[in-house]
Amino acid sequence: MTTAGHDTQHGTHSDLHSDLGGLPGEHPGRHRNPVIKVRDIAWLEFAKPDLRAAERFAHAFGFTTAAVAPGEVQLRGTDAGAPCVILRQGETRFLGPTFQAADAADLVRLADATGAAVRRMPESIGGAAVELVDPSGLPVRVVAGTHVLPELPAQQPLTRNEGHGVARVNGTQRPPREPAKVQRLGHVVLQSVRYQQSLDWYLEHLGLIVSDFLFFDGQRHRGSTMSFIRCDRGDEPADHHTLAMTLGPRNRYVHSAYQVADLDALAAGGQHLLDEGYQRSWGIGRHIQGSQVFDYWRDPDGFLVEHFSDGDMFDCSLEPGWAPMTASGLAQWGPPATRDFLGVAPGRESAAELRSMIRALREDNEWDLERLRGLMKVARS
Repeated sequence: MTTAGHDTQHGTHSDLHSDLGGLPGEHPGRHRNPVIKVRDIAWLEFAKPDLRAAERFAHAFGFTTAAVAPGEVQLRGTDAGAPCVILRQGETRFLGPTFQAADAADLVRLADATGAAVRRMPESIGGAAVELVDPSGLPVRVVAGTHVLPELPAQQPLTRNEGHGVARVNGTQRPPREPAKVQRLGHVVLQSVRYQQSLDWYLEHLGLIVSDFLFFDGQRHRGSTMSFIRCDRGDEPADHHTLAMTLGPRNRYVHSAYQVADLDALAAGGQHLLDEGYQRSWGIGRHIQGSQVFDYWRDPDGFLVEHFSDGDMFDCSLEPGWAPMTASGLAQWGPPATRDFLGVAPGRESAAELRSMIRALREDNEWDLERLRGLMKVARS
């Protein structure tokens, strides 16, 4: 456990669940002179073979359809802004994330630094974009000037009598069992065989900064194997992580997370999803890194998606925390992480991961036998 004096001196968020911060020579968690600093994550894109089934799940999960075109469905939350998710007709796969630039000048700066072009977006989205590819081969888009969807009526948090505080008198709590209205896209988690290289790419090109590093137990000398990364908005607080990255035997989407009003919205929305026959992967609980109350679900195509509420918000002053990666360290309270969530339940996903573990050992990347042993130790923890 760390002392309050250490936190005050170095500006870390070290506590019961985190080490004393970085050691001399370890990754600082930010680039000294990034090309730009993105404001937020804008949307994610997925290819799916059955858009009608995908849209049905999306409505049960709490999205609203913003627009439909041949081979495309745009899904949104209640917050004003861009759609959260764009679904495209095609073979099942994750197509990549889009980030929001601070302004159009940042697109020019990013294009000049990378040799990319600034291109107009389709009229249904508006604005302009720079399209890049990260070191894992994933398409990454940065946009500015896109159309702003108007705010929709939002699900309101319940008025709570907490402790001895009385805010509700002569009233009852009857949260309906209905979809938890998604407010916004919070973050995406990606796995890469080139984790360190990819991490540095996002910090340099998009100006993201690390909130927390995790490392395989006994392997801290080799550096981190997961990072929770936030936008650098200066003194304005940002989500604990907008992007999380982890080292693994193949490049893949892990999950994405969408904010809802409060615990009751999350829990009642989960009951609605169960009533509709959908699969809960893991939940309900509260995370350690990020502190979110969480609930994870599998959509009809096997993608993992999360409802969350009450996440941490950090400004630019906090330095990264460091902690060992363990399965038991994924939550402060809640049920144990399931085999499905950990990706070790029998099925298509775990089979693909197992095949990739062997294949990746023969290729030029950051995956090796020591890292494989570290990951197996995490699964057993």
